[in-house]
Amino acid sequence: MPTVLRIGAFRFHFYSDEGEEPAHIHVDTGDGECKFWLDPVVLAKSINVSPINVRKIERLVFEHRSFLMEKYDEFHRL
Repeated sequence: MPTVLRIGAFRFHFYSDEGEEPAHIHVDTGDGECKFWLDPVVLAKSINVSPINVRKIERLVFEHRSFLMEKYDEFHRL
């Protein structure tokens, strides 16, 4: 479960056993977790994450999308 980015209380990471899912990122908030598809950026699921934090995380995913895609490819496709 490599962490690729930390911003404030948010930890952006991948799981190694997710099969053939499209590119995505998991974000741990300390209280919950959400998952965003990366192409296009869309919320896939959210568990115990407030709507305010989901919107904050979504903005961060958009802002760092290129970096997150690069890291996803390094981890899952190489």
